[in-house]
Amino acid sequence: MADSENSQTDTLSAPAHLPKKRRGCKHVSFPPDEDMVSGIEELRTPSKLVDSITLMEVMSAYKQSCVKYHVEPISKVLQQLQEGAIVQGRCAQLDLQGERLDNHSCETLEDILKLLQFDFINLRETELEENGAASLLDMILYYESAKHLDISFNANIGISGWQALSHLIQQSRYLERLDASDMPLLERPARLLSGSLLTSRLSVLHLDNSSLSGTPLFTLVGILKMNTTLRELYLANNKLNSFQDSMQLGDLLKFNQSLKCLDISNNLITDSGLEEICDGLKAQRSRLQQLMLRSNHLTNHGMVHLAGVLPSIKTLEILNLGNNNLENQGVQILKEALISSPSLLQLGLGHTGITCEGVVVLAEFIAESRHIQQLDICENLIGTGGLLALSHALKFNRTLVKVELDKNPKEEEDDFLIETQKNLLCKISERLKNNATTNGTKSWQQNHPACYISDINPAAPELSYPPSLVSPASPGSSDQSSDESPTPPELMHPPSHISEVNIEAAYLSHPSIHNSPASTELRHSDTSSMWPTHIIQAHLPQN
Repeated sequence: MADSENSQTDTLSAPAHLPKKRRGCKHVSFPPDEDMVSGIEELRTPSKLVDSITLMEVMSAYKQSCVKYHVEPISKVLQQLQEGAIVQGRCAQLDLQGERLDNHSCETLEDILKLLQFDFINLRETELEENGAASLLDMILYYESAKHLDISFNANIGISGWQALSHLIQQSRYLERLDASDMPLLERPARLLSGSLLTSRLSVLHLDNSSLSGTPLFTLVGILKMNTTLRELYLANNKLNSFQDSMQLGDLLKFNQSLKCLDISNNLITDSGLEEICDGLKAQRSRLQQLMLRSNHLTNHGMVHLAGVLPSIKTLEILNLGNNNLENQGVQILKEALISSPSLLQLGLGHTGITCEGVVVLAEFIAESRHIQQLDICENLIGTGGLLALSHALKFNRTLVKVELDKNPKEEEDDFLIETQKNLLCKISERLKNNATTNGTKSWQQNHPACYISDINPAAPELSYPPSLVSPASPGSSDQSSDESPTPPELMHPPSHISEVNIEAAYLSHPSIHNSPASTELRHSDTSSMWPTHIIQAHLPQN
């Protein structure tokens, strides 16, 4: 025992750099400087009871911190603290968007973050720098300050900022949604972010316009294939191509078991890339609910791949194909797949180059569907014939409650068709409202705020007329020839009492509409005209 104590004393007194004297001899070594205890860390402040703190106390602490760091208090922060409310220790949001946050400004926010938690912290466009970003993100993690964090448009957070963000994603117990768009994900930041997603609790991730094409996407998908918590992934505006990038997206859909929403709008997928994605979709038979393919240079050729997989996706509720040059042929290819879809609720076909012929095809789908609730066909060349087909389809459909159309449909050349358009729009609006009422929607206008109150009839129900953002395309349009016989003067003001069935009888006998199965019932109904059919026929769209 004495020998052991002597040898231990010898070892403690010997310089650390000397070699061991004999095997089994104990020695002491010190950790490097960065691992040494250098201070006492303040304990986290837990979620406080409602009556344990007031916003005035938080404001006072923030002002004192601003004095300490010699910075001016941010007026937006003071206003939010004055007008906010604490519910079980949480506030709705801390909105700092557009405020410049230097290092000292970030430090002053700690006195707020350690006293309050927020549902949403908005750091969008705050010009965060590397040290300030790292410090602020560490605070948000330490105090578990946010469920939803938006750090978009902060491209200069540096490696330290990305490391802190990765720690936040990986370790936070409460962070559910992250918006990190418009921040270029170079190779190392992509590795840091991707690695944190393996064990994160995030359910929503926005990485729009983040330069993901190529290696960053490969790195991201490699981890997300094993992720089990992410539900929504937004990758718009990343210049994702139709080759390697589309193959990666196909692999993601094939192997990920949790993803419900994928938004890859405004990329360069094209028809060949869509084929790769559809190969992955074949494995998504019970999961994917939303697929956004808007603005991807798709054509009717790509719809062949999509039509082959749509009926097998049993949970798909939202499909957006807007701003792609599908034309009438693309809609025709999709028709049977749309009818066979067991779950589709919303379909986006805005600005896809369809005309009345395409709407007639859609009318067949609407008449058959028992699920569709919303349809976007704005920014297309839809005239009176298309509106008529839509109105007629709504006689059979009981689920469609919202249709997005241009405020001013394709202009007609005479008063009769102009008046017919107005009547049909009112009829469509009435039937949409009837469907909403039948389906038990208690407040239809409240649940459809994007709808437009028609100025055709101030008392008419709502019809969706969102503002146009892009000029309508004109492929496939067929205007009436200039050498057409002029409209007889007696037809310029047709009888105001003409019934809808008269108009439908004439339109449904026209070659462009006649073959629609949805028109069968009307053709067999009583179509005795109040004025001769050949007169109405003179106003039909020409082939």
